[in-house]
Amino acid sequence: MGAGMAGATAARRLAEAGQPLRVFDKGRGVGGRMATRRSDAMQFDHGAQFMRAHGTVYAARLADWERRGIVAPWAGAGRWVGVPDMTAPVRDLLVGIPVASGTTITGIRRDSASWHLTDGAGADHGPFTALAITFPAPQTVALLATAGIILPDIERATYAPCWSVMVAVDRAPAEVLTEPHEGPIGLMALDSSKPGRPPGFRLTVHAKPDWSRIHLEEPREAIVSTLTQAAAACLGTPLRFSDAEAHRWRFAQVETMLGKPCQYDPGLRLGAAGDWCLGPRIEAAHDSGLALAEAILADLGAPA
Repeated sequence: MGAGMAGATAARRLAEAGQPLRVFDKGRGVGGRMATRRSDAMQFDHGAQFMRAHGTVYAARLADWERRGIVAPWAGAGRWVGVPDMTAPVRDLLVGIPVASGTTITGIRRDSASWHLTDGAGADHGPFTALAITFPAPQTVALLATAGIILPDIERATYAPCWSVMVAVDRAPAEVLTEPHEGPIGLMALDSSKPGRPPGFRLTVHAKPDWSRIHLEEPREAIVSTLTQAAAACLGTPLRFSDAEAHRWRFAQVETMLGKPCQYDPGLRLGAAGDWCLGPRIEAAHDSGLALAEAILADLGAPA
């Protein structure tokens, strides 16, 4: 369950091994925090801004995506972005795999040797031989609790929140990526400078974790006002904009991780994965999802 990078990677590996499967996600589309929002002619990557590879496995994945036009380099220093948006890599992983979007799984239960899921509308899904959960750690813990199950250590994983503001501006700043030292802004990206994007000038502004935590419950209008003013101060020029919108990420960036690839209980055929296992990177989510899929395949005795 979960159609972000971890869930999509796990699903792709299981599908390649010939396992029948189904993916459930509460979002309207796939990607998780690799998110893109569209409004009329405007488009914003309002979650993760770019990817990097530290290990050979994810580097090979990026190389394949680049060869097929699914990612492209951006802003130097080994940064990569999805094309035409940040959801593209996840959508590629999920090609040919059934995905139930807009489906919130609210409960799980074990019935003999099978798993059943209950969604927010009360519908039952199953039976399933094995269950992989790739939600943020707090949501994973809450879902496991509906079946009275605890997987070790997941509750130790913690996240920082983030307020993001999407701004359509009348001209581009000099820098495509800015990480201010002072003020509430942690990162400011010229979203429209990424390859394959629509015309126009658009900024995505991410607030710092501590600032976001303090202001987490404030109205969106107040967040837009504060962060657009801070962005103008960072750029050293008035920020004339035609449209601005805020998005609140409650589980934006991992602060405390488990330090292991995934959690899997072979007796229950139940596992969990996500960036909360290995660290606050898209690559970590990918590697965690892959590790969980390998654990499931080994347990099932499936061919490599």
